[in-house]
Amino acid sequence: MAKEPAFFLVIDLEATCDDEGRIPEKIMEIIEIGAVLVDGATLEPVGEFATFVRPVIRPTLTDFCKKLTTITQADVDGAPTFPAAIEALGRFVGDRDALFGSWGDYDRKQFEIDANRWGVPLPLQGHMNIKKRFSAALGETTRYGMASALERLALPLLGTHHRGIDDARNIARILPYAIGRVPIPETRPTG
Repeated sequence: MAKEPAFFLVIDLEATCDDEGRIPEKIMEIIEIGAVLVDGATLEPVGEFATFVRPVIRPTLTDFCKKLTTITQADVDGAPTFPAAIEALGRFVGDRDALFGSWGDYDRKQFEIDANRWGVPLPLQGHMNIKKRFSAALGETTRYGMASALERLALPLLGTHHRGIDDARNIARILPYAIGRVPIPETRPTG
């Protein structure tokens, strides 16, 4: 069995988006980084990092994006650009042995896109697809959305869905089940 990391760094990103296809994936930009540092031994959160990020390709958020994320134009207008935000995340992680994990592969890919765009290194170690691990822990191939996974665990969704820090907190609550340290409750018939 592989050695567990000293910490898990659960990250959720929000990015520029549009429901009419005006912002192709290749030019989406991170607008919020939410991270929860989880102790690898206790699986308890021990720290949090959150920052908005100012987009530069499409600096004006779409109405769809503002409604989906509740992030305002003022939030991103006053935020650091990606290089400063990722440097701050690196200071938060420090020299900890922290495995980066996210709900699916989107966050990892978006980090890589933004880092390549700006020519900056990422302060992240490895990557765990917690969404995939959750399905494996259930013995299923179904890929649950984060909210559906919480529902499957009979856990309430806390905070605002599609806000980076709130989603990172919720994913951190799913982590113990996804890595098999806490058994997933049996489903109960409804009705």
